Amino acid sequence: MVVRPLVRRILSTLLLYSVTAAGIAYFAFHGWTGDHGLQAKRGFEIEMARLHDSLAAVRAERAAMEKKVALLRPQSLDPDMLDERARALLNWTHANDLVLMKRWGAGTAAPAAAAH
Repeated sequence: MVVRPLVRRILSTLLLYSVTAAGIAYFAFHGWTGDHGLQAKRGFEIEMARLHDSLAAVRAERAAMEKKVALLRPQSLDPDMLDERARALLNWTHANDLVLMKRWGAGTAAPAAAAH
């Protein structure tokens, strides 16, 4: 009987192709939707772009802070100016300071600092 080997050969070939197709489908599905798949890669790229923007903002903030700190270094700042600015911001005076109050007339405008 020649029918049995022919059927067996056809069925074994179909089984081989179907197992191979199932394996390919399995790996293609997980390659698309898995933890390290293409959709996850898009999510990682979006998150990476967001983090780069955040990093740029933090770097700009750090540069601004470093610039402010550089202005307070003894090599670039006069201690008298620092003392004067600190007193102006804190509204403090030293016990030995002489404060002159100036009265502004109706015809003259008060400076911006005195208006506040």
